[in-house]
Amino acid sequence: MGRLDAEKTALANAIANECGVPFLKVSAPEVVSGMSGESEAKIRQLFQEAAALAPCIVFIDEIDAIAPKRENAQREMERRIVAQMLTCLDDLSGLGAAAHGSGTAIDAPTEGMVGIAAENGDDDNVLASLPPSKHVVVIGATNRPDSIDAALRRAGRFDREIAMGIPSEASREAILRVLSKRLRLSGDFDFKAVARRTPGFVGADLAALMKEAAALAVKRIFDELDELAAANAAASEGQVEILQAEGGVVEPRPTNRLGRGTLTRQELASLAITMSDFEGAVAKVQPSVRREGFTTTPDVTWDDVGSLADIREELAFAITKPIAQPELFEAMGLRGSTGVLLFGPPGCGKTLVAKAAANESGANFISIKGPELLNKYVGESERAVRQVFSRARAASPCVLFFDEMDALAPRRGADSANASAERVVNQLLTEMDGMEGRQGVYLVAATNRPDMIDPALLRPGRLDKILYVPLPPPEGRASILRALVRRTPLAADVDVDAVSTSEALTGFSGADMAALLREACVESLKESMALFGAEGARSEVAARHFQAALRQVQPSVSRKDQRMYDALRYKLRSSRSHLKRDEDAAAVAEPMEGAS
Repeated sequence: MGRLDAEKTALANAIANECGVPFLKVSAPEVVSGMSGESEAKIRQLFQEAAALAPCIVFIDEIDAIAPKRENAQREMERRIVAQMLTCLDDLSGLGAAAHGSGTAIDAPTEGMVGIAAENGDDDNVLASLPPSKHVVVIGATNRPDSIDAALRRAGRFDREIAMGIPSEASREAILRVLSKRLRLSGDFDFKAVARRTPGFVGADLAALMKEAAALAVKRIFDELDELAAANAAASEGQVEILQAEGGVVEPRPTNRLGRGTLTRQELASLAITMSDFEGAVAKVQPSVRREGFTTTPDVTWDDVGSLADIREELAFAITKPIAQPELFEAMGLRGSTGVLLFGPPGCGKTLVAKAAANESGANFISIKGPELLNKYVGESERAVRQVFSRARAASPCVLFFDEMDALAPRRGADSANASAERVVNQLLTEMDGMEGRQGVYLVAATNRPDMIDPALLRPGRLDKILYVPLPPPEGRASILRALVRRTPLAADVDVDAVSTSEALTGFSGADMAALLREACVESLKESMALFGAEGARSEVAARHFQAALRQVQPSVSRKDQRMYDALRYKLRSSRSHLKRDEDAAAVAEPMEGAS
């Protein structure tokens, strides 16, 4: 099972082919039998056959199914199978565990793995052991390495652990070139552009993309030929009528290519897959990480945000441009990924801003609310944090958005009894420091209380930029309302600018503006239904409906809260090295490189 099973099997086959040795492949479920002792016998038979064919390669797929942790085994048969596997590996090596004292294991800082692959947040690993005495290589494949019995993962057995991650952009380009060797591509085909548009695609996904693009190309060619045939038929219609009038015999002309048999050489010469075919295929083929529900592509644009032009400019250089033009940043020696903290009153569009930035850059988007990762069981919250970053790396380039960051990363030491929260903060710091590489993962966090976040998260290298998202000024409210009413029928007497700049709307956030429009729509529907009934109601929002809505909707941020956020803004300004004000009086706190 798993997204990369085909790649793992293909890799093992390629190794055997390069070495010119026999290849024995078995799937773990094939070994398991209901008869007592039969499963162990199958394992012994497999290793005996391998010893007889040596040198050879043995590939065991889904090895976690036959070698689970014995302490978690529910049946005695599972423990016997693991014991038999250990015995066979030691017998195959000849000298057993002692003969492999010099074996080395490759360990990563997290969970003992090299790299991360994204399937359900787990690692896809190929574990290999090379007993030198009989020259038999045993390769096991799994997407659940942590469920394998620890005795199998020591030196002398499976002592090499290799993680097969999601292909990078360069790897996808190389895979596309290999897959397209037998395809006829147009002269303007750009492999690099296709690779850039396929984040999260593995080899099987790219193969499906090729097939879909080829199918679209064939359909396009047949449609063009059908149009040409229809045009020729229309042009010769007059000649057909003359022949019929003279009593001649007229052969029916098929207007559909399906009725004409195979294509001619001339028609085949024009058959080629173009970039437009691939663009259509990309829209139809979803990568595995999206099919499994890990990531989404936001459908929010900056037009939906309607304001915050200064925030957009900051995020362009923090997220959008590094993804769209990475070569420019690499030439300057700048690292690709950064972290951004958005803070401000609730309802000001912090989540919309993050989604719009991800959409503009074409990156995947993972949204996490802080409390979602918290778990009462020891170690589970930290595991959830690791899993989220693992998924983000697998779907890179990816914008990883943490909402309510103050709930996930509170100040350490504030509550000595809250040791679990401190462990979560420590895990977050480990992931943000990029011990396993954070290339292609862009962190965006949002909070209403930045003063409650642990200060260690706010230093450069973690959440580099701190951007204040203020309550919109009158001009900002007008932009927001114009964005909101795009799909709302308005009466001629509605002046959006006049409504937005009204003194009654002072202190309204973006969410308050949305609530105001909704109430105005409800008022319009009530009036229309009272006049024409439910079935004949045809309504549009008039100025009087906005006036009625204003009597029901109040600002969600009180003046006291506004003063608190102003104080927080200036407090952060005093603790950071620079503060930039725009003409809307919005403050944006920026860290100075090297300052903490």
